Parts: sequence; C-alpha cells; structure tokens
Amino acid sequence: MHMTFAAPAPDTRDLHLVGTDTLVAWRAALAPEARAWVEATGFAAAQGAVCVMPDAQGGIASAALGLGDVAAAGRTRFAVAAARPQLPLGSWRLNAKMTAAEAAEHALGWLLAGYTFHRYAGVDRPMADLVAPDGVDAAQIEAIAEGEGLTRDLINTPSNDMGPSELEQATRDLALRHGATVKVVRGGDLTAQGFPLILAVGRASPRGPRLIDLAWGDSGPTLTLVGKGVCFDTGGLNLKPGASMGLMKKDMGGAAAVLGLASMIMARGLRLRLRVLIPAVENAVSGSAFRPGDILRSRKGLSIEINNTDAEGRLVLADALALADETPPDLLISMATLTGAARVAVGPDIAPYFTRSDDLAHALAMAGTAARDPVWQLPLHAPYEPLIEPGIADLDNAPAGGFAGAITAALFLNRFVTATPRYAHFDIYGWQPAPAPARPKGGVGQGMRAILHALPGLLDLDGA
Repeated sequence: MHMTFAAPAPDTRDLHLVGTDTLVAWRAALAPEARAWVEATGFAAAQGAVCVMPDAQGGIASAALGLGDVAAAGRTRFAVAAARPQLPLGSWRLNAKMTAAEAAEHALGWLLAGYTFHRYAGVDRPMADLVAPDGVDAAQIEAIAEGEGLTRDLINTPSNDMGPSELEQATRDLALRHGATVKVVRGGDLTAQGFPLILAVGRASPRGPRLIDLAWGDSGPTLTLVGKGVCFDTGGLNLKPGASMGLMKKDMGGAAAVLGLASMIMARGLRLRLRVLIPAVENAVSGSAFRPGDILRSRKGLSIEINNTDAEGRLVLADALALADETPPDLLISMATLTGAARVAVGPDIAPYFTRSDDLAHALAMAGTAARDPVWQLPLHAPYEPLIEPGIADLDNAPAGGFAGAITAALFLNRFVTATPRYAHFDIYGWQPAPAPARPKGGVGQGMRAILHALPGLLDLDGA
C-alpha cells in the first residue's frame, strides 16, 4: 500500500485542479504551447479526466485533473483520488485554490487511492506520490489512512484466514505497535466469567469463540468501542441460502471498524483511556449449535428467546455491551454489520446510527459531514419496544413481521446499556459494492472518520 505523503523534492510536479467553470480562465493563463496541447487533447475538465502536459524536452511538466461541474462535485467524494492511478510516477503537488477542508479531503482521498489488497494475487504496484498540501495535518491524515487500510485488510481477508484466533492476533499485533494490552476470555472460561451468549453463538464451530479486550491510555476521559466479530455467519440452523452467504466474511466488519478507529486514536496519541471489546465467533452448524426456540440467559441477566439463529450478532454484542456498561465510560460506541434492514433504509454508502443522546447525535451528524464520512441518525422509536418482548422471555432476538428491523435491533442492544448515558450504535455495511474514487470494490470503513472527528468535542480532549 502507498498511504503516506512524499517529501517535497525539486522535481515535484504540479497537478492543477480544473472545474468546468474555471477551464476557460485556466487555459487562457497557460503558455501558448501548453494551451495548444490542452486544446489538442480535448481536455474539457470532465470529472476524473487527466491531461498530462509535456515540457520542452519531451518530459512531463505538469498535469491537470478535471473536477466537472457543481452537480458532479456534489455527487462524488474524493474526486482527486481518480487522478492517482492515471498519473506518471513521481511526486506531485496540488495546484489550486482550496479551503482547508477541501485540501484535507483531497489529501486523504489521494492516500486512500493507494490501497490495494494483494495477499492472494497481484503485486503492490508503484503509484504516483503526493506532497501534503500546505495547512493540512499530514500526520493526522496518514493515521486515518493507516487505520482505514487495517479495516479494509481485515474485511477483505477470507474467513479461512480470518477466524476468531486470527482476529485475536490482529488485535494483539495492533496493541504491540502502540503499547496497548490485550486480555482474552476463551472457550469454557466464557461461562465461568459470565459471557453465555458469546459461547452459545460460537460453540458449534471448531474455531473457539472468545472475547477480546484491548486497553490503551492511562489518563483522560474514557472511550469504549464494541465491535461485532462474527468471522463467518452461516446463519446457524436457520441456514442462509448460498447467495446470502457469499459476503459473510465481512460479518466481522464491526470489529474491523473499531480496530481501524483504535489505530487512528492510538497513532495520534489522543489523551483518553481507550477500551476495545470484540466478541469473536463463527456462527456455524453442528450438533452443539444453538437452536430456534432456545431461551438463553445473558450476562445482564435478561432472558432471550431465539426465534432466528441468523440474528446472532446482537447476541454476542449484548454480552460485550453489558460488560462495558458495568464500568460506564464517558462514551460508548458499538459498530456492527447487523441488519439488512439498514441497507434497505439508507443503502451501502451511509452508516446509520442510533442514540438517545441529543448532543452525541448532533456531534456525529456534523462530524460526518466535515469528515466526508456519511452517517445518518435513525430513531430509537419507543413504541416499537413491544416488538422485542415475546412474553415467554424478556427479549426476542428476531421479531416477526419484518418491520423496522434496524430499529428493533438497536432497541435490543440498548437494553444492555443502562448505566452509560452517551451510547451510540452504528449499523454499518462495511463493503464497497462497486469501485469509486478512493474506495475500490471490497471491504471499507464506515463511521470511523466521523467518530474520530467528533471525539475532541465530545470528550473535551483539549481540556483532558
């Protein structure tokens, strides 16, 4: 991967950013030879179009990237990222009038465009480099790109190489890089230490379930991240059809997201105390699988009727959230590839979130816009609470009817967070279904940059 900035060098070339509204003026300001070249190539500043301009010796003098018109800009994030694979090797600098926010977006998009996943095929091909634009926090942007790269790698790795033990090892590797500590509860110890739902979901697999607990930082406010780590989801005895199983390697996308976010936080040395909890399991089928109709007791003491073994993510999250809530942090966030209903509601590009905290909801909404990481609040609609109350047990893991599936799942999780006022749950997709600037097809982080951007205000890190 090529996700760091280049140092300024004498041979660094200019990349001009040209919209259709500025094309005429930009072209008129060029030297006659360069203007003739641009006209001859037919460069019209269409979004994503690149024009490489020669120098007098037949080398490369500079290049221009088309940004399109205002409508195109509103429909595309990270438009500058489209230039990177098209440009000749070497270092480049952005030559355009930009706000600080635009410069940061362009710089991050460029780095994210350097991501490749070539563990199983292909090679890490060289790419054009960028000198960090003036005024941007280069170290912050590099830390974000590194965390996003980690998230993508974890999701893209197939389940045969990314089971609970490999997810644990990835957490340990991250902890080692940043001086964090990791504790793990495995197998039968899950019963002894009070995590019955994690054990129930994972016991059918020969790859044993576990709760991974990372801790970092010794001062400042407290932040706990909980990520769903279902490394593969067959659906259990309520077996998924084959077509629905095809992307289930990404069902640990919540765990991948919180690890990527943790990487960003630790790399920047934020003054806070971080905890990351990952219930890591494989939802498999065997004689020991949990069954529809079972009633399970949770760490919180609540009983849960199992009406669908394919609604397992909320079960493992419930035990982890209950643990987090026993020592209430200043901010608690869970992330999970939890429901298809969330995709129906907002599609694959937007990460919906749920919270009862008005200030948290507002901060996340503003941060998502600023970080170019689209998020959207969905309601925790209290009149739907009876849908998750089956009568025979305290809770139903899969209410019948099919209505409001993302909301009822979030209401379910909220039953396990009773002592922490500031809690938000993200129902992410974790997958880019088609290539887009800075986002190749495959695993992708969602909500991470929005959360990172919101943290200083939410936790008063400047005053910590």
